[in-house]
Amino acid sequence: MKKINRVIFVTVMAFGLNQATAQTDKTATAFSASFEKETKKDYTGAISTMKEVYDPASYEINLRLAWLEYEAGQYKESMASYQTAMNLMPYSIEAKLGYVYPAAALGNMDLVAAQYTRILSVDPQNTTANYRMGLLYYDKKDYQKAFAHLEKVVNLYPFGYDALLMYAWTNFQLGKTREAKVLFTKVLWLSPGDKSATEGLGLIK
Repeated sequence: MKKINRVIFVTVMAFGLNQATAQTDKTATAFSASFEKETKKDYTGAISTMKEVYDPASYEINLRLAWLEYEAGQYKESMASYQTAMNLMPYSIEAKLGYVYPAAALGNMDLVAAQYTRILSVDPQNTTANYRMGLLYYDKKDYQKAFAHLEKVVNLYPFGYDALLMYAWTNFQLGKTREAKVLFTKVLWLSPGDKSATEGLGLIK
């Protein structure tokens, strides 16, 4: 009797493994086909391909769907798929950064800022989130908060064009003209003749 039970157990296990392998193969094929269709800008086709193997418990499938939905202009659907991915992997920074794209496309900057804040709670030094938060605060004319975020980026990447330029302008807006002059000058080293940096230097007497 024991031998029969063992045979049944092994048979069931083998069947389960074969099913799992078949599903994995189908998923791999779906991913490959979706990338191929994406390169042809057939986003609807790519979405349909991924939905054929959809698994609500799969972080990877939801993340892929979210990106394709964003590219297809399905912004609300994209946000929902990114949210599902974030629910599955709460510490995922890539899903939070992805969520920002459809949220921004819909003009919901409060949701954008909320995602950057969540990213920074997980990774306080994240350069993308700090830089973009700096831009958001700069646009709101909250230069002190913009300064705090941009300073982190420039400390990590002292000779990076985008953050260096915005940091220069933020210093200028805060009345730190001596620091702004040095920063605008460095921007011109990176980008000779840069219009924004030249304008900034022209405003400093």
